[in-house]
Amino acid sequence: MKDDNFDLDTFDTSILDTLEQEGRISITELSRRIGLSKSPTQARLKRLEEAGVIRGYRAILDPVRLGLDHVAFVEVRLSDTREAALAEFNAAVAKVDEVEQAHLIAGSFDYLLKVRTSDMRSYRRVLAERISQLPHISNTSTYVAMQAVKEDGLADVT
Repeated sequence: MKDDNFDLDTFDTSILDTLEQEGRISITELSRRIGLSKSPTQARLKRLEEAGVIRGYRAILDPVRLGLDHVAFVEVRLSDTREAALAEFNAAVAKVDEVEQAHLIAGSFDYLLKVRTSDMRSYRRVLAERISQLPHISNTSTYVAMQAVKEDGLADVT
């Protein structure tokens, strides 16, 4: 079982900062940048991975170049917020590919969804055929994003 509390020193935080910006950096270059030799850098990296501090590596795709530049944020209110209903909603929303993020919210609504599609027509179809069919939905409100200013920690420079 992974420990929830994990002490990071300056070398660990340097490794994490560097990998956040350049996930494909070589061990040799990483060790050079943080000021440690290769073996201790590899050992620290393995420890961070095994502890779950580093959960994985991935490519950051450009959704606009993939034709997915329509982003809507959807407030969801549920008709039932008991634990079983929340679990059922969580399991169902996780299966909707167009939902990039789903957050349980403390406030005047229950969930905030980030939905990415190619255009408004596609979004309306996803809302009608997928999101509105999720269990325990009472109602939704949609907010369409006009521009991504900051996403995934990367500033939009366009």
